Amino acid sequence: MKITWIGHSCFKIEEGGYSIIIDPYQDDCIPGLAPVREKANEVLKSHEHDDHNAVDNVEIVKTVASPFKITTIDTFHDEKNGTERGKNKIHIIETKNQRVAHLGDLGCELTDEQMGQLYQVDALLIPVGGVYTLDAAQAARLTVDLDARHTIPMHYKSVESEFDLPELGTVYDYTLRLSGVWVNSLNTLDLDENYPAKVVVLQPQNMTKKFMSIGEMEKMSNTKNAK
Repeated sequence: MKITWIGHSCFKIEEGGYSIIIDPYQDDCIPGLAPVREKANEVLKSHEHDDHNAVDNVEIVKTVASPFKITTIDTFHDEKNGTERGKNKIHIIETKNQRVAHLGDLGCELTDEQMGQLYQVDALLIPVGGVYTLDAAQAARLTVDLDARHTIPMHYKSVESEFDLPELGTVYDYTLRLSGVWVNSLNTLDLDENYPAKVVVLQPQNMTKKFMSIGEMEKMSNTKNAK
């Protein structure tokens, strides 16, 4: 199974000539990202906010039968049972041998049953930026507790202008809290390969501005903290 990060929370997941796009964003919704113009066999969304629901931006093509089984878990976009931002849907996308979980805009704690459903998936796609979702500390704790083969952070500030929200966290804020966990960067992640890194920071394919490296994010964070 191959995983490509389009940008923000949008990913392409491919297996055996079949592809799924999940959480495409609306045009001009995310500063620094080009519009989503993808072809896929299927499109999924975690909730109806504009940065996740642009299903019409994906051209649906019919080629082969789906190799995937898709399971959903109903959660909330906030810590107050959805009263602030509504509901959120987690998608578990699996084949006979591999499982990928996309947490959408998860903003609440998971139940023991939900934790069990997500435990030790092959790839965990997790929001880490805070403000609208889990923050860096919450995401790091969940990363450790779920013990996925690989964890891929998403929904964080990746260019300095993104969202124009200084409080939105970077991926460095998240990786800083994962002491002893090997973190590495890739363009795409192929789950058929025996790649050893526990946390994989993917490069967004739709980036129109310079994607900040973890080192650059560290410098930006240190500059802010020094003020």
